[in-house]
Amino acid sequence: MANSPVARAGPSPTRSGYRDLNQGPILRTLLMFSAPTLASNILQSLSGSINSIWVGHTLGPNALAATANANVIMFLVFATVFGFGMAAMIKVGQAFGAGNVAAARLTFANALTLCTGLALIIAPAGWLFAPQLLRAMATPPEIFPLALVYLRVLLIGLPPAMVTLIIGMGLRGAGDAATSLRFMVLSVVLDTALNPLLILGIGPFPRLGIAGSALASTLASITAMAAMLLYVYARNLPVRLGWSEIGFLRPRLDEMRFILGKGLPMGAQMLMIAAAGLIMIGLVNREGAMASAAYGASLQVWTYLQMPAMAIAASLSAMVAQALGAGLTDRLDKVTRAALILHFAITGAMAVLLAVFDRSVMELFLGGQEQTVMLARHIQLLASWSFIMFGITVMLFGAMRAGGVVLVPLFVMGTALYPVRLGFYALAYPAIGADAIWLAYPVGSFAAVAMAALAYHRPEWRKRAQILPNTAGSEETSADGDCAGRMAPQA
Repeated sequence: MANSPVARAGPSPTRSGYRDLNQGPILRTLLMFSAPTLASNILQSLSGSINSIWVGHTLGPNALAATANANVIMFLVFATVFGFGMAAMIKVGQAFGAGNVAAARLTFANALTLCTGLALIIAPAGWLFAPQLLRAMATPPEIFPLALVYLRVLLIGLPPAMVTLIIGMGLRGAGDAATSLRFMVLSVVLDTALNPLLILGIGPFPRLGIAGSALASTLASITAMAAMLLYVYARNLPVRLGWSEIGFLRPRLDEMRFILGKGLPMGAQMLMIAAAGLIMIGLVNREGAMASAAYGASLQVWTYLQMPAMAIAASLSAMVAQALGAGLTDRLDKVTRAALILHFAITGAMAVLLAVFDRSVMELFLGGQEQTVMLARHIQLLASWSFIMFGITVMLFGAMRAGGVVLVPLFVMGTALYPVRLGFYALAYPAIGADAIWLAYPVGSFAAVAMAALAYHRPEWRKRAQILPNTAGSEETSADGDCAGRMAPQA
């Protein structure tokens, strides 16, 4: 690097883990940056599927149902905190784009304090009030004891899992998605390997039943967190807090105001989507067991169908945040356009493959139940293509969030999921029956795309999409000397 204002020699930001996402061809950069996030999401889903298979085959359907009840509560916890992590990632990305390492670390440290603190409160409170939570969910009596044990052991692993999540978010803001993937692989391998050993008591391991499955996940979370912390410090990655920066962990009002103000709407959107999903399951259950089974198989497929859009959108937010931080506002539309191209290519290809091999895919989940398989194929035909439109909405909102816009996505998603989707169902059901459920997906997605496109092209938010507070401050130097408070541009 030439003309760098570094106080004293040390590793360059690139060598210490920082990646300037404003360099290189946009489409290729976005693809390479999205790939680790997509791989992490797939691994996490596969791990959950494998663990469910172990529990179901070794402990029976009641145990499997117990894990599902407990996992709903854990999902709600992570959905709430996820918004704070996203808010921090965006501000960290803008700070790195502006070259201000000190500001990036300050935001990261405050997010770590907030989310870890919440986890340390939620974990013991959840342990104490787990029976009340499960009763509020109307957990059946025959699975209640199993769900209680499983949930309580999972809650022990909540704080380390939260630390790992926030470190990963901070690193993504710095342009590093590969590190999170490495430790996701470690966590998944440990979780998958320990599950049968602790459930069945193989070798020196105790036979713990369903508690063993939860303990496997908890031990994997603790190990992944410890290994990730060691790696961050050993490799001198950008979010590493030096001795002079430990004070950054002390909550600051301006940082907390931003993380909470931007994070709460994003977390609320996750909860809103989850609640809409529960409503749809309730509507499907009214159609009988065959519809529930066919819809359940469709949900398994849709989980994977949505993953590319979610991974690309997360990478899009980080890239746009760095561009805005660097003052390169002209890149906003270019990065968004590249994200849409990538989404159409990957999700579109998956949708086509699903259409071609739908029978084989549905039989994988439903076996030889011909009528149920046919219904599942019918559901796919009517609803699966809507996830292409859903992905367009996610991309547009990913760009807007990087500019600090969080309430518009919340309003649009709430309108599309509730008045539009459920309103269509209520109006169409007397005429077309259960098909109103499946067609409600594309109707809601189309409404969301239309509203998102209108919001994205409005000039007001673009004028306000500038460097966030404290991302372009002084040229203060880190006392550890790994890099200056402001980084020099790439040579």
